[in-house]
Amino acid sequence: MRKSKLWCNGSLCFIIFLLFGTSSIFSQNNKSDFWQHVRFGGGIGLSFGDGFFSGTLAPSAIYEFNDQFAAGVALNGTYASLKNNNNATILGGSILALYNVIPEIQLSAEFEELNVNRTYKYLGSPDVTTNYWYPALFLGAGFRSNNFTIGVRYDVLFDADESIYASAFAPFVRVYF
Repeated sequence: MRKSKLWCNGSLCFIIFLLFGTSSIFSQNNKSDFWQHVRFGGGIGLSFGDGFFSGTLAPSAIYEFNDQFAAGVALNGTYASLKNNNNATILGGSILALYNVIPEIQLSAEFEELNVNRTYKYLGSPDVTTNYWYPALFLGAGFRSNNFTIGVRYDVLFDADESIYASAFAPFVRVYF
């Protein structure tokens, strides 16, 4: 009786060892290639003139599902000031989809949601501060060469009174590594 219990315990230990050993072997062979399809990029903007300054930092990442389709997310942070009388802080993010009709032509759709905080200073009156969320839905087309795309996009939700952009049309440059 004692011998069969030892054999059972030894067999059970061997089976458990075998199961854990083979599962770790299989998990090492089935490595995910997720990060091989992720591309990072974004934009940096700097603009200044007579009493005007604007700086933007907008990192983004996309996942390439195949040679034609990619989707991703982006963040946006902007500060702008006009003669120290008006300034704006803009923070937000977006989701985007890219479709390559042919390798050289890229179509895009991007939904952007920005929190806009503007302060206006008027002589002899208190500062006026506005804070609101501004949505934008851009549809775009561009010429693509390797990781570089240049084109134009159109905001179908454009509102001239609240948009941070001067026009519904905006040029863009995309670079992903």
